[in-house]
Parts: sequence; C-alpha cells; structure tokens
Amino acid sequence: MVADALIYHPSVSHYLKFVATTVGRDKLLRTLQYFSRFYAWYLLRTNGTKAEIAPFEAMKKQFGLTRKLMRVGKNIEHFKAAATAADSKTMDPVLRYAAVGRQLGYAGYLTFDLATVLDAAGIKKWQGATRAGREAYRFWAMGLACSVVAQLYTLYQLKEREAKVDKKEGEGVVEAKRIAIERSASQLQLLSDLCDLTVPTSALGWVGFDDGFVGLAGTMSSLIGIYSQWKKTA
Repeated sequence: MVADALIYHPSVSHYLKFVATTVGRDKLLRTLQYFSRFYAWYLLRTNGTKAEIAPFEAMKKQFGLTRKLMRVGKNIEHFKAAATAADSKTMDPVLRYAAVGRQLGYAGYLTFDLATVLDAAGIKKWQGATRAGREAYRFWAMGLACSVVAQLYTLYQLKEREAKVDKKEGEGVVEAKRIAIERSASQLQLLSDLCDLTVPTSALGWVGFDDGFVGLAGTMSSLIGIYSQWKKTA
C-alpha cells in the first residue's frame, strides 16, 4: 500500500531521528524564529497592516522564548567542553586556545541568558534582565569570534597540507579528497559563524544591521545548522 511505503520509507526514519534530537528541534524553531523576524520587517517596510505583521511578531517572540527554555542548563556542557579543550595535549595550540575561548564564550552567553528566563517568561520581572541580556550577547560574540579564528586557521592549515600533496599518487588523491571534505565543512561553519555574528553585534549596537538583514542571516545559519544535524543523524 502507498501508506505503508510512505510510513516505512527511510526518509521518515531519518526525520524521526532528526527531530528526536534537541539540536534538530532547536534548529527548526530557530529557522522559523529568524524568518519571522525578517518577514515582519519586510511587511513593515512594504506598508503591511498590523494584523498582517502580528502573527510573525508573535512567532518571533514565542519561538525565541521556547528556545530560551530549551537552553536551560546547557551552559554546563560548554564549561565542561572548555575544560576538556584546555586539558588536551594533542590539539594544535591555536585551535586549542580558540576552542577554549569559543566554549567559554558560549558558556557565558548561556549563563547570562539563563538569568533572563524568568523575566522573559513573565514569571518574575527583574530590572537587571536587560543588562544580563547585553552581557549574554557580549559572550556570544566572543565565542563566535573565536570560532571564526579557528575556521580561518583551519583553512590555512588545509591549504598548507594541500600544497604538499602529490595528486599523481593513489595516497595523494585520497588525501586531496579528504582535504576537500574538511575544507567544505570548515567553510560552511565559517559562513554560519559570520551569519550568527550579525545577531549579537547588531543587538549591542556595534554595527547598524536592521532586522531584515539579521533575520535573513539568522535564517541562513539556521538552515546550515539543519543541514549539518541532518547529516549527523543519517
């Protein structure tokens, strides 16, 4: 039967694995959140009515709050990852310092973000929530900057490795293909980090990006996240 063919199709099983992960669900919600941010801005710029804009403003707010609640406690994971990276004896020094900085940045971001949860949910208003939010954005920007440094350094290393490869030999061909895969992954992560950087830097007033640009950049990085997580759950 057609229904059985659809239900037992490998893509359905893959999808179920994907949405069973917290990361998968978060990336889906994030895509909707940032696209709503862009589209609300677009409707406002094209003289959309308040009734047309309201659903997308609500989606942006509610999905943002949902994701904030899903992140509760995740700061511990990044503190542990920072400690693990700091203790690594085999990692390249530049990548090790960048990894520590990235993980501490994300840990600080999630810690300050955690402090704003009750205020954002309307459970208990707190006057310091705005300041905590700004500190969270500063740590997020630091983490992303460290990630950008790591990806640029990785791409430099790959270029150096590629220059030493003899593509006329069998082992050289295999190594060239391996380098190409690693380069593609690094370039994709770099693009994602640069897109994400628009969020904290614009929120802190360091750059003048509007909601439309930030919304599109956030949507792009979210789609990259979906792609990456989809591959991991294959």
